[in-house]
Amino acid sequence: MLKQHQSADINHILEKLFKLQRLGIKVGLEHTYELLNRCGNPHNKLKTIHIAGTNGKGSTAAILQSILRTAGLKVGLYTSPHLVNFNERIRVNGIPISDDFIIEFMKMLNDDIDEIKSTFFETTTVLALYNFFIEKVDVAIIEAGLGGRLDSTNILEPNLTIITSIDIDHQNILGETINEIAFEKAGIIKKDTPIITFNQPQEVLDVLIGRAKILNSKIEIVNNPDKIIVDRLFTNFVVENKEFSIPLLGEHQAYNASLAIRASSLFMDGLSYQTINDGLKNTIWPGRFQLLDKKLPIFYDVAHNSAGINTIRSTLKSLNAINYIGLIIIKKDKEVDLIANALNGLFDELIISTLPNSQLMDKTELFNSLKSNNIKCKVIYPIEKAFCYISDKAEKGGISIIFGSHYAAKSIYKFFEINFDNVSI
Repeated sequence: MLKQHQSADINHILEKLFKLQRLGIKVGLEHTYELLNRCGNPHNKLKTIHIAGTNGKGSTAAILQSILRTAGLKVGLYTSPHLVNFNERIRVNGIPISDDFIIEFMKMLNDDIDEIKSTFFETTTVLALYNFFIEKVDVAIIEAGLGGRLDSTNILEPNLTIITSIDIDHQNILGETINEIAFEKAGIIKKDTPIITFNQPQEVLDVLIGRAKILNSKIEIVNNPDKIIVDRLFTNFVVENKEFSIPLLGEHQAYNASLAIRASSLFMDGLSYQTINDGLKNTIWPGRFQLLDKKLPIFYDVAHNSAGINTIRSTLKSLNAINYIGLIIIKKDKEVDLIANALNGLFDELIISTLPNSQLMDKTELFNSLKSNNIKCKVIYPIEKAFCYISDKAEKGGISIIFGSHYAAKSIYKFFEINFDNVSI
C-alpha cells in the first residue's frame, strides 16, 4: 500500500514525467511490460474494458463508467489527454488520482523508469493500472492513447473491447488511408474476446471483422440509435424501443451512448433500464460541446480533426440561432486542408486565435492556411479578446463555439470562471 506523502513537490515529479519521450508509439510494448513487471504486473489482476477509435473514445468511456458506477461498481477510468490537470487522466469513481499517489509511485519506480527508458505514456499507463489495482476497482475502463496495435495500453487482455468511430487523423503515425488507420485500431482485438462497434464505413468494418475472425472473437455491430433529438441541454434518443437521455450534446453522442449501453449489459448481467438511463443522465464529460455560460449559448468542444468538426456541424444545425460563430485554436501537427474542407460553410464568422504554447499552431500560419483554402476568417489576439468577441456575439442572438484543442482548456475555464480544480465526473 502506498503511504501518504504530504510535503513532496508534485510539480517537480510531473516535470520529470512530462520530460519523458511523449509519443513512443513505434517503440512496441516491451517497455510497458517490463515496467509493469517491476510493480507486480497489476494488469493481470484487473477486469478491464479496452476502447480504441479516432473519435468518441473518451465520451464512450465516460458514459460507460457512469452506468457501471450507477450499478454499484467501483470503476477505474484512464483517459487522455487531460484538459487542465494531469490527475484527470486517472480516476476512481470519478475522483482524480491524488498527488501523493503519483509522488510515491514515481519514487518507487524512479530507477526502473530511467533504466527501461520508459516514455511518458508508458509510465502513465503503468501508473494508472497500479492505482486501479491498489484501489481494488471492480473494473478498469482503459482508453487507448494513439492507434491501438502498438499503444502502451495494448498489454491488456480485456474482458471486452470497444471500437468507436474510425476516421482520418494522426496520418504521420497511423497511416494515410482509412484502411491503415483501421488496421492500427483493430490491433487491440484479442483472442476469444468480445468486440462491439457501431455501423462504420464498409472498409473499416472489413478490417475489424477480418481481425476478429482471425482471433476467433465475436464482433457485434450495435443497433443505431433512433429518433435523435438534440436541444441545448440534452441529447434524447431511442435504442431498441427504449427512450434515453444524456447531457452530452450531439447526434454522435447518441451513437457513443449506444455503445456504452450495450457494453454495460455485456459486462454486467441484469442491468435495469432505470439503472442505465440514470447512468446516462449522470454522465459528466467536460470539453464535449460543453456549455460555458449559464445565460449565453457559448460552447467548448475539443474536436480537432475533420470528423470531429463534422459532428460540430450536425450539432449546431439542431440548435436554432441567428448566426454561428466559431473560434478555432489547433495544434501544429493538424492537417489544415482536411479541417478547412470540414469548415467550409459552417460558420457565419470564424475567428482564429492561439496561446503562447509551443504545441499550438501560430495564428498567422493558420490564417494563411485557411485563407488559401478559401475559408473566410480573421485573427483576434490575445485570446481573451477573442473570448470577449464571441461572448458579445452570443449576447446578440448567435451561438458561439470554441473548438480545436485540449490545450486551450485552462485559459477557457479561467476566463469563463469555471472551477476545474480536482473536478470529479
